Amino acid sequence: MQKLYYFCILLLSFAVLLPCTLIVKRWRIQMKKIAILGSTGSIGTQTLEVARTNGDLDVVALAAGNNIELLEKQIREFHPKLAAVWNEKKAAELKNNIQDLNVKVVTGMDGLLEVAAIEESEILVTAIVGMIGILPTIEAIKAGKDIALANKETLVTAGHIIMPLAKEYGVSILPVDSEHSAIFQSLQGGQEKALHKILLTASGGPFRGRKREELEHIQVEDALKHPNWAMGRKITIDSSTMVNKGLEVIEAKWLFDVNVDQVQVVVQPQSIIHSMVEYEDGAVIAQLGTPDMKLPIQYALYYPERRYLPGERLDFETLTQITFEKPDMETFYGLKLAYEAGRIGGSLPTVLNAANEKAVAMFLNREIRYLQIPEIIRECMEHHKNIVNPTIPEILATEQETYEYILTKYKGGN
Repeated sequence: MQKLYYFCILLLSFAVLLPCTLIVKRWRIQMKKIAILGSTGSIGTQTLEVARTNGDLDVVALAAGNNIELLEKQIREFHPKLAAVWNEKKAAELKNNIQDLNVKVVTGMDGLLEVAAIEESEILVTAIVGMIGILPTIEAIKAGKDIALANKETLVTAGHIIMPLAKEYGVSILPVDSEHSAIFQSLQGGQEKALHKILLTASGGPFRGRKREELEHIQVEDALKHPNWAMGRKITIDSSTMVNKGLEVIEAKWLFDVNVDQVQVVVQPQSIIHSMVEYEDGAVIAQLGTPDMKLPIQYALYYPERRYLPGERLDFETLTQITFEKPDMETFYGLKLAYEAGRIGGSLPTVLNAANEKAVAMFLNREIRYLQIPEIIRECMEHHKNIVNPTIPEILATEQETYEYILTKYKGGN
């Protein structure tokens, strides 16, 4: 009888412990490995918040520009195998600061490429700002990594190269921008062939409703006060000029295989509708939510799965109205220039993007006036001799030529 008793206890133990072991094993298998370019920026830090909340994202590599203080904190919390710092001196300083950890520190473009292609990762979050993201994105695609794309410049300037390459290597380009994520989510019915047009929403920024003469004396502090979103300095300025929305029009062209005239910008000041799609039969599908970038980040990382996300929810009992306006493309004519660049294509979108980057940097440094930002973009586009189907070296050369033209003409500010 006693032997039977112990035998029953043994069976019961197996019945309890075996499923627990399998659960632990399954949890380990399902840990998704990610790498992040731009981990100390707005999107990068929110990506790490998503990882912190969910607990099943293994951060294997991080890359940052110069903020090694925050990067060190991230390294100590998430224990990546690899960390990249753009600035060589800062990289050496970080390496010294974390010598107690088993983390490889790399630097420069070679470092970004190493992070992009690290063997362990499954998906690369491209949260880095600017055309610096093009080569790492290509490297990651060739290494078979899916791309959680928050670097719009990659598709704006090299969409004709990136999208066919992703198709060739069988990887997914998953949008992280709130608007493009909304479009992507609204297309999940599998009716892409029936798509008629995209309704790309915009908040209108801090200067919505103002006319050109009212923007003459805008200061940096004014342009950085976005009414709805907390973003990096550069993208906040882009939102205020609506150039950001123009870049998103071109990005949407490549992401969803449409022409730019199928992308209609609609001002939706409350930032509740993040974008919509209209189908051939007239049906319009929209994605709504509070302005929280963690939602599109999490959706991209776990697609096609949806996860619980802590935070505010839309309250339709207190929501009194959702309003729409037509964008003012005369006052904010950077948006009109983006449509022009998107229609013509070739190397012109690179000029648009590079001119905007340099002009915004000069405005933030108080070297030019606010209204000079679209003026500089227009001048550079008019000055440029378009290349119909530019290679990556030609794209990068066009960027540099645009910078040099601006610096030659505007050095010291006017």
